[in-house]
Amino acid sequence: MLHVIGAGFPRSGTRSMKAALERLGFGPCYHMAEIGSNPDHVDRWLPAASGLPLDWDSVLDGYRSTQDWPASFFWREQAEVYPDAKVVLTVRDPHRWYVSMQALIAIRRDVPPDLPEAGAAVFRTMERLRPVLDLIGESTFGDTWDFQRGMPDEEIAVAAFHRHVAVVQKSLPADRLLVFDVREGWEPLCRFLGVDAPAGEPFPRLNDSETMQRALQQLLTDGSIDSAFISDTHD
Repeated sequence: MLHVIGAGFPRSGTRSMKAALERLGFGPCYHMAEIGSNPDHVDRWLPAASGLPLDWDSVLDGYRSTQDWPASFFWREQAEVYPDAKVVLTVRDPHRWYVSMQALIAIRRDVPPDLPEAGAAVFRTMERLRPVLDLIGESTFGDTWDFQRGMPDEEIAVAAFHRHVAVVQKSLPADRLLVFDVREGWEPLCRFLGVDAPAGEPFPRLNDSETMQRALQQLLTDGSIDSAFISDTHD
């Protein structure tokens, strides 16, 4: 049963939010990293690419919260199925978000041909998920979306970011939605969720640019991969 629904785009602090929600007792939190660690999860999402409704109790079985695509793309459906769940829309400066999204897509697209097997397996998993990611890309940025070309022009992408924020805000009552920048820390999130902030603990700050670069180097040299590599960066 979901208690917290993430509605934010990737690269808006969703990995930090995953850690924060799990620290507050709303875990496990479903994030793109879960698919990298559990390749069989791809099959849970593929029906959506054919226009079929998803069985959310099965897709999110065992999870209490969500963050990041593909889950956050379906925030509206989850909000309908779980009417008591609260929704957190993570935001950041959209122009910095755009740069981060460009970097993420370039990494996933430009796979080295001699990648060690462990790393290649992660990319194969992401490729199997590709029909769902294409659905998300086209719905978000328009039907000219093409993964191989990467992000659309910045003006188009930033407009999509603002449009998404406006749609989420318009669709949900104020007492059910928190628009949240992870730089705000524990206080607004804990107040919204009705829980106490962890005493003396800083808010998680995960997946900055240096972390992603270290993960990429690890992938290229020994084939192992940290979940940070397939999730978001909020620098």
